[in-house]
Amino acid sequence: MNDSGNDKNIRTLEQISAGGVVFRMQGSAVEIAIVRIVPEMRWQLPKGIIDAGETIEEAALREVREESGIVAELISPVETIEYWFVADRGGERVRYHKFVHFFMMRYLSGDVVDHDHEVDEARWVDLETGLDMLEFKSEREVVTKAAAMIKSL
Repeated sequence: MNDSGNDKNIRTLEQISAGGVVFRMQGSAVEIAIVRIVPEMRWQLPKGIIDAGETIEEAALREVREESGIVAELISPVETIEYWFVADRGGERVRYHKFVHFFMMRYLSGDVVDHDHEVDEARWVDLETGLDMLEFKSEREVVTKAAAMIKSL
């Protein structure tokens, strides 16, 4: 983003989210859960903003459950990604400095059809398909790191 001109006067807010790379084994193949969010209709990992009083881990498990319909267990942290974006908030342009904490999670129960209204579709995909479908390079890198961790389990 260019910090020249009118952008100098934009208010900056920090936003912290959490989510997960949820995996399950289908025979010898590893599958991960991904979600297509609305209204953007882009494929991404399930994640969301941490609620007041929640730990990062609690938020990651809750967001995975809400967005993908899946109950999972935390295995380990994968990575925290960081990025900037500008959005309208109550008619004001605001610059956000966003941090997303991703965890590797093992599938326990649930069905991807039970996702919430923020999601158009949730589905299980094999690792290669997931890497092809995910919109953001940073999330593809998180999945690659998680895949290496899964293989060492």
